[in-house]
Amino acid sequence: MSSRPEYEHEAIPASGLQLGDDERAAVERVLKSGMLAQGPEVAAFESEFAETVDGRPCVAVNSGTSALHLGLLALGVGPGDEVVVPSFSFAATANAVALTGATPVFADIEADHFCLDPDAVQAAIGPRTAAVMAVHLYGHPAAMGRLQEIAAKHGVALVEDAAQAHLARLDGRPVGALGAMAAFSFYPTKNMTSGEGGMVVLADEAAARTVRLLRNQGMERRYANEIVGFNLRMTDLHAAIGRAQLRRLAGWTEVRRANAAYLSGLLSRIDGSAGGTGIVVPAVADGAEPVWHQYTVRVPHRDAVQAALTAAGIPSAVYYPTPIHRLPAYGLELDLPNTARAAAQVLSLPAHPAVPAGGLDRVAAAVAAAVDEAKRSAAA
Repeated sequence: MSSRPEYEHEAIPASGLQLGDDERAAVERVLKSGMLAQGPEVAAFESEFAETVDGRPCVAVNSGTSALHLGLLALGVGPGDEVVVPSFSFAATANAVALTGATPVFADIEADHFCLDPDAVQAAIGPRTAAVMAVHLYGHPAAMGRLQEIAAKHGVALVEDAAQAHLARLDGRPVGALGAMAAFSFYPTKNMTSGEGGMVVLADEAAARTVRLLRNQGMERRYANEIVGFNLRMTDLHAAIGRAQLRRLAGWTEVRRANAAYLSGLLSRIDGSAGGTGIVVPAVADGAEPVWHQYTVRVPHRDAVQAALTAAGIPSAVYYPTPIHRLPAYGLELDLPNTARAAAQVLSLPAHPAVPAGGLDRVAAAVAAAVDEAKRSAAA
């Protein structure tokens, strides 16, 4: 599905990071300006990114974790509060809550799309709940309609961890514009990068101003510190790279979608898929337009399949092998069956824009062989 020239044995990159002349020119532009810290490039990046989230106020910061942290603080989340989060996510989802002084309350995911299960959220809400954090995991939108109803019923904020979901949509609306706050990441492995950085998206300007204060030592004007803040600014160097990447994001996203559809077609033919004894391709919810940050399948005997893929020269990864609640930082014993099952079965395969021509066919063939080998070994 790639438009790149076909080389029979061209290696398949593990990630889709693409940097070129546009990014180099952007960095050179900033270096020539002499203004390296937060400045006009950051402001321009914020304005341009706002166009992807229905024009909501955007505030650039130094990482996706900082975006979550400051966004929660701007909503008033703090000590004594609880925030319902999925355990099947990267640790930053829960860490951002803990950094505010609040307590993350872990809820299970729904089986098909790896996102928060609204029924589990309903059961987890208590008198100290201040917010529910939906994670659009792997670039697939969470069930925001039902989550919005639950949040409104209980009078709590609904926030979006959209770190992996740039340009994803649900029922025609962009993720990042569906809750009281959203956070995006521009880490190098994401669908677009600024080298490092994050974006806070707010539903109102008052909350956006609070984030601007928090990221910059509590001040908008120099030496006029209004509150106690942090130093979590984005540099103009990073913003310039982000602006160059943003201009190409829509094209990359279309390639991801085409690659995912093509790979699903190939993998669905593997014997045993429909019966659950083989590979299960990712599902797409009604009204959802995922952006396939990760193309993630379920497969029994996952570790054996991954080892066989590695031997065949096909990159793959497991996101995430240990649920957050079981990490040493939290050390909780909870009954989250869908989370446990996903952690044992998920395997992410390359479907990003840097996959060379013919690469998807090689991936599918290697997966079919690996699954067959794993099934024979298990039956022996």
